[in-house]
Amino acid sequence: MSKIEVQPVIMAGGSGTRLWPLSRAGYPKQFLVLAGNTSLFQQATTRLAALADNAITVAGPVVVGNEEHRFMVLDQLREVQLDPSAVLLEPMGRNTAPALTLAALQALEGGTDPVLVVTPADQTVTDAAAFTAALRRAVAEAAEGAIVILGITPDRPETGYGYIRTQEDAAGLAVAQFVEKPDAATAQRYVDEGNYFWNSGMFVLRASVWMKALERFRPDIAAATRASWTPRQNDAKFVRPGKAEFAAVPSESVDYAVMERCPGSEFPLRMVPLAAGWNDLGAWEAVWQVADKDESGNAFKGDAIFSDSRNSLVHATSRLVSVVGLDDVVVVETADAVLVSDRARSQDVKNIVKKLEAEKRGEQTLHRKVHRPWGWYDSIDNGPRHQVKRIMVKPGASLSLQMHHHRAEHWIVVCGTAEITNGDKVMLLCENQSTYIPLGQTHRLANPGKVPLEIIEVQSGSYLGEDDIVRFEDTYGRK
Repeated sequence: MSKIEVQPVIMAGGSGTRLWPLSRAGYPKQFLVLAGNTSLFQQATTRLAALADNAITVAGPVVVGNEEHRFMVLDQLREVQLDPSAVLLEPMGRNTAPALTLAALQALEGGTDPVLVVTPADQTVTDAAAFTAALRRAVAEAAEGAIVILGITPDRPETGYGYIRTQEDAAGLAVAQFVEKPDAATAQRYVDEGNYFWNSGMFVLRASVWMKALERFRPDIAAATRASWTPRQNDAKFVRPGKAEFAAVPSESVDYAVMERCPGSEFPLRMVPLAAGWNDLGAWEAVWQVADKDESGNAFKGDAIFSDSRNSLVHATSRLVSVVGLDDVVVVETADAVLVSDRARSQDVKNIVKKLEAEKRGEQTLHRKVHRPWGWYDSIDNGPRHQVKRIMVKPGASLSLQMHHHRAEHWIVVCGTAEITNGDKVMLLCENQSTYIPLGQTHRLANPGKVPLEIIEVQSGSYLGEDDIVRFEDTYGRK
């Protein structure tokens, strides 16, 4: 008997605004370490890799994300020793139905028809064994042609999730209806009746079945996504659909486009229950729920002290945070922004993000510490005509060959070895050595060594914006 071929599909394109200020557009929650020692994205990929057994073979994941995060995806997969089948880069967000369609088209490229195991990149599971067992059952059903949803066995009347109403038949549980987020009384009734489950957003189905169902219910999405797939460009593991064509794809979720239309149709829609300590970490309240707590119900990460406080969450990243006489609050501290919220209203953080966006504030998009393909920089001080950055360059990496019209720079090596191009000179600098880059001078910073390179950069000039860069050569396609 041949093995079932499984293609993991990781949806990694979300922005995670409800976990601001830790999650930002430039570094969203799926790439953060919020529970355990690995990021949510890494947890999702390793959970699906664990499906492999005597009956199932698991390919490298297909990751659907956006251009800005492409090197984070590769770096984080490398850390958990996974090689992706492909990283599909959406030119712009079009919700989950087009994203899944891109993944299905990619999976069908090789001439096979694998079972797609589709999961968001921002969920946690505490019982790995129970998760694997439920998903293997779902894979077996999907291999026979069914569309299978993982439904979470509810442990409380939750108003923040959509529900799935099921009905038993000879084969197990069929999906009878999708239900929108209920009020508290309705949620309690759902829990009491016992045949309602939370919608996890995880789907299992063959690639061809998804395409047939989409063409049946939303042929416009199927046709427009195919049109964007035809002119795609391949760059190693990166696959870029046609930008203009993808812009014309209707924006729709998997649920609305297909799943809610399946009950009663020719597409059998099944559900496998999942009781594995699942949480989607959609807001700081959810982070508090899954965190370890002290005897007063307080949870913290980083340097925190509580006094006469209960059932609160502190997430400190750069300094001591102390909480006195407060109950049911969330305090999140980062280098450039602090959030204080009623824990029960932590979902409303998205309103702060909307205000930041409307005011064109940078705190909505980037942290003070900004990750780049070659490493990161941290803007540690600035004034009207100066800025000081701490810069880390990965071993073997380099910045672009560039120049600036409005600023000069001093570089001081703190750790490692720097290979510096300064005009027509190339030099090696070691710890405590420095150089000066005049305004208008062509220059490049590279790390030829085996350990991370760290420098302090002091910029001075009339304009210090990141857009004052003229690139002549760039490893990362940003010229």
